Amino acid sequence: MLDRLSDDLDYHALNAMLNLYDAEGNIRFDADRMAARQYFLQHVNQNTVFFHSLDEKLDYLVEEGYYEAEVLAAYPKEFLRDIWAAAYARKFRFPTFLGAFKYYTSYTLKTRDGQRYLERYEDRVVMVSLTLARGDRALAMSFMAETLSGRFQPATPTFLNAGKKSRGELISCFLLRLEDNMESIGRGINSALQLSKRGGGVALMLTNIREYGAPIKGIENQSSGVIPIMKLLEDSFSYANQLGARQGAGAVYLNAHHPDILRFLDTKRENADEKIRIKTLSLGVVIPDVTFELAKRNEPMYLFSPHDVQKVYGVPFSEISVTEKYDEMVEDKRIRKKKINARDFFQTLAEIQFESGYPYIMFEDTVNKANPIEGRITMSNLCSEILQVNEASTFNEDLSYDHLGTDISCNLGSMNIAKSMDGGDLGQTVEAAIRSLTAVSEMSAIDSVPSIRRGNDESHAIGLGQMNLHGFLAREHIHYGSPEGIEFTSVYFATVAYHAIRASNALARERGQSFKGFETSAYADGSFFDKYTERDWLPESETVRALFERFGQQLPTRADWAALKEAVMTDGLYNRNLQAVPPTGSISYINNSTSSIHPIVSKIEIRKEGKIGRVYYPAAYMSNENLEYYRDAYEIGPEKLIDTYAAATEHVDQGLSLTLFFPAEATTRDINRAQIYAWKKGIKTIYYVRLRQTALEGTEVQGCVSCTL
Repeated sequence: MLDRLSDDLDYHALNAMLNLYDAEGNIRFDADRMAARQYFLQHVNQNTVFFHSLDEKLDYLVEEGYYEAEVLAAYPKEFLRDIWAAAYARKFRFPTFLGAFKYYTSYTLKTRDGQRYLERYEDRVVMVSLTLARGDRALAMSFMAETLSGRFQPATPTFLNAGKKSRGELISCFLLRLEDNMESIGRGINSALQLSKRGGGVALMLTNIREYGAPIKGIENQSSGVIPIMKLLEDSFSYANQLGARQGAGAVYLNAHHPDILRFLDTKRENADEKIRIKTLSLGVVIPDVTFELAKRNEPMYLFSPHDVQKVYGVPFSEISVTEKYDEMVEDKRIRKKKINARDFFQTLAEIQFESGYPYIMFEDTVNKANPIEGRITMSNLCSEILQVNEASTFNEDLSYDHLGTDISCNLGSMNIAKSMDGGDLGQTVEAAIRSLTAVSEMSAIDSVPSIRRGNDESHAIGLGQMNLHGFLAREHIHYGSPEGIEFTSVYFATVAYHAIRASNALARERGQSFKGFETSAYADGSFFDKYTERDWLPESETVRALFERFGQQLPTRADWAALKEAVMTDGLYNRNLQAVPPTGSISYINNSTSSIHPIVSKIEIRKEGKIGRVYYPAAYMSNENLEYYRDAYEIGPEKLIDTYAAATEHVDQGLSLTLFFPAEATTRDINRAQIYAWKKGIKTIYYVRLRQTALEGTEVQGCVSCTL
């Protein structure tokens, strides 16, 4: 019946049938597969420019300024024919309508009027692979195979831009720190404009800015505090909107013990005065351990003047461990301070999250205890998964650099857990991914913001992510958050960590170079590896052991880790940071994956896609026979999410974007409880807080603008 109907219905109508059960009460998965097919027959094929041969196509795209000639010139023509033939021989097909629709609306190369397509999916994959391989034929073939198989997917800015003549940056997520002077603030706002113009999401640290009413040059009540800076940044991101294509995106982070913290949070209240209300800027709060301890003991919570802290300690407030220095700072009469009730602070935090989903949270001491690099991590990014050390810049009066510090950029891409397990060789996929992301770092030079360029050049930092955990577990009939699901997560991430470090060690040997600061890191003295050499990270349950054996995956033993430790201590690491798990959005759809490592938000997700309106997306690998394994995040609840993320966190050197989901009847107390549970379980950051009614209203759960598109 549906086969006959498919010829009469357009792809949008077929896709909408996912929202309607058939006569037996089953979800119509076949309707969506037919929608994908009809999308090609009715739209894509009719609007794709036809070429008689690959040579004709490539000559045209180069001559007309669509492709970078230098990318193709790095390879013999015979090889170009071989790699394109190998790509098309794989007979790739989009299994869902939304996957195909996302690719053709958001990624593929179009004619300049935007009306016709110049690339198929295979073309985009090959051009990205050729670009990142930089003339290395074996590497180009490897990148193509890993991407086209779905095992590894570069993040949106790389996949969208690589190989195109007119393109944006290959990276689009940045972190900047502001210091307590007008030169740093002015330069920081200009940097945010420059990065936003190029498609970047930008996070800025405000912790070191003196509070509202603080003295300036000894004159009392002069400082305006952090909120006017936030308003300037919000207007800046609105103005630098990439030719109207996309709203600029920014976030600001503030330490919980900054005197402006309550005013900072109040900017997100629904009834906030328009003079202070922040509508589009994301907020993040940095919380040290002592804040939780004060709330536990129901003691006052002191807030310290950043200007006074810097005068007393000789370093910015952000470089002080509030937990270690708290009592000392309380007793020091040279430091201005005020006190609030610690429990009231957490109550306010939960209220704001209840209303707006903000702020993000970074658990400062947890992050820094796990940091293998010398220096302090003081902030995160727009999606709360980047956790790296930065260094302050200082400026002359004309805003030129007196000292060029280091700021942070995010070079991201994600593995598809299900496809990577299917591939039978995690080591091969991880190594290809690390080399691909390293190429993104090496090919990027953001000269408009020199501190970003210096940070990238010295660290070669990358962030290998993961997606499709729920899809894989459900396909294998394992419940998300179950003991087996958590154990699989731990073993999988330990294995990825091993191969990521192994690949970076190989790069250091090949290039004869390690990241700047390697000598003082926990990698150099071997202490990073202690937890891997003192015990095995192998499956203990028969279910998980059988899973890895069935897919032919070789898992690293203690002896393997010990050998890797020696190799790293001898030859170093090329990349200062290796892993970060972002909230994958668009790339999940084109890869038929569940997003990141969190559970699905709905069995059939409803998205609003521009002029086409509502589009329906079925969870990866879901069928009418395995629905019981697809409980959504609201049903699963925050504790099992946190347990799963905690299992992954101990093997990820940076962070993971953890969104917490609550049922409609949740209270602020439930949010507080989840925050405390996350802190105790060693979670590093919390991204959004979501309540069930948001999903019921049919609105899209917003992804990270910089990481997803």
